[in-house]
Amino acid sequence: MAHNTATEPMVRIEGLRKSFGSLEVLRDINLDIMPGQVVTIIGASGSGKSTLLRCINLLETPDAGHVWFHGADLAAEHVDVNSLREKIGMVFQGFNLFNNMNVLDNCTLAPVTLKKMSKSEAERVAMGHLESVGLADFAHANVSNLSGGQKQRVAIARALCMKPEIMLFDEPTSALDPEIVGEVLEVMRKLAADGMTMVVVTHEMAFAKNVSDEVVFMDRGVIAEAGAPRDMFTAPKQQRTREFLSRYLSD
Repeated sequence: MAHNTATEPMVRIEGLRKSFGSLEVLRDINLDIMPGQVVTIIGASGSGKSTLLRCINLLETPDAGHVWFHGADLAAEHVDVNSLREKIGMVFQGFNLFNNMNVLDNCTLAPVTLKKMSKSEAERVAMGHLESVGLADFAHANVSNLSGGQKQRVAIARALCMKPEIMLFDEPTSALDPEIVGEVLEVMRKLAADGMTMVVVTHEMAFAKNVSDEVVFMDRGVIAEAGAPRDMFTAPKQQRTREFLSRYLSD
C-alpha cells in the first residue's frame, strides 16, 4: 500500500456525465485520486467503468462536469490536452501495439516523437522498462510473434516510457488466457509497490482486494459505493454491492 502525505488529489472528478445518444452512461460521478493511490473500479459490464477511465484522459469528452489533473481542468479551452495526456499512461484491453514494428520501436516511438527524446536515450529508457516487465530479451522481436501476456507487458512498458504520473488500466487482463493473467498482474503489483498512481478497471477481485487502496463499485452509471478493500469485501453497505460481490465475499 502506498502511503502518501499529499493532501491534494492528483485527479479530481466532479459531476461527470456522459451519454451516447439516449443512453446515459455516466451520471454525476465524483471521485478523488490521490498521488500514489491504487484505485480499482469494479462492476458489471455496461456500468460505465471504461467510459469513466476514458474520460480521465479525454479519449471521451464528458458532456458535463470536470476532470481536474493537478488542478488543471482538462476540459478548459486553453488547456494543452496533449502535454497533459503525456503524463497519463493508458493500457488497453486489446494492447493497441503497432504490429508492423518490433518491441523496442513500439516503446521508443512516442518518447522520440512527442517528448523529443534522442533515439539512444529513448532506447535506454525502454530497455529499463522492458527489463522490469521481464521482456528485455524480446526487444527486437516482432510484436505479432508474442503471446497475449507478453503483448500486454510490452504495452505497460511502452506507457511507462513516457514517464507518466498516473497509469490507467482498462481491463488489462480480460483478453488473456487465464494461465497468463498472473504475469500481467504481477507487473501491476510491482508498479503499485513502487508508488505509481493507478486507476484499474478490472474483474480480477483478488487484485482489487489485495493491491488497491480504494475499491469503487459502479452500477448503472453511478458510483454505488466506494471504500477500503477490507470494508468492501467484508461488509459492503449497499445491497447492490453485496449482490455483485456475493460470489467473492464467501472466499
